[in-house]
Amino acid sequence: MKRTCCSVLMLFMLSISLVAQERAAATPAATSIAEVQSTERIWAELLAGNKRFVGGKTKVREYGPLRSKLAAAQHPKVIVLACSDSRVPPELLFDKTLGDLFVVRAAGNVADAIGLGSIEYAVEHLGSTLLVILGHQKCGAVTAACSHEKMASENLQAIVDKIGPAVEQASHYAKSDALVAAAIEENIHQSAKDVLGNSAVLRQALKEGKLSVIEATYNLETGQVIRLGKLSVLAPAYKLDVGDIVRVE
Repeated sequence: MKRTCCSVLMLFMLSISLVAQERAAATPAATSIAEVQSTERIWAELLAGNKRFVGGKTKVREYGPLRSKLAAAQHPKVIVLACSDSRVPPELLFDKTLGDLFVVRAAGNVADAIGLGSIEYAVEHLGSTLLVILGHQKCGAVTAACSHEKMASENLQAIVDKIGPAVEQASHYAKSDALVAAAIEENIHQSAKDVLGNSAVLRQALKEGKLSVIEATYNLETGQVIRLGKLSVLAPAYKLDVGDIVRVE
């Protein structure tokens, strides 16, 4: 009788262990699916706003009450790394308002240490879960990088040097007038790789499913924002290298 009780107890403990293992194994997949759904929902909201912008039907908002509400805290779901170009204000392009977007802008939509720190702050302290790398048609910074001319100052040179790898990549398949357009798209992708490759904080957030990255470009003439495929990370996020991120069309 005693031996039978022990056997039953052992079987019971074994079944509990197996259930726990199954739940643990299922959790990452469930989290991943939920994160993908959340990212796509947020992106769909951004595109809906862009559609309103393109159609000239942006929302009318009362800013007074919103200012008062946001004075206590901000919780933007979306970070946008965009170009400083005066024609490319993310808040207007996506028809968003105060508190909706955490925007980091620099010529050529590149991020130095200060830009990266700003993005990390949004992820770590504000709870932002989506990073949009937004380039645009006829980008002056990329055009300057394609010229291969020496810039007038060290600061300007730093910008084109950051864009240089994208120009080099584009030059393998695009020449002459087509080079700038190709380099603009390559630079959006290069910026995404640089951001993740140079930030352990963002790589960890990516690994844990707390952050997603979307690449997009803005058409100056139509006003439309277009997504550039989807990103795929080929290596585990904790070993992420700048060469491990590819765009899947």
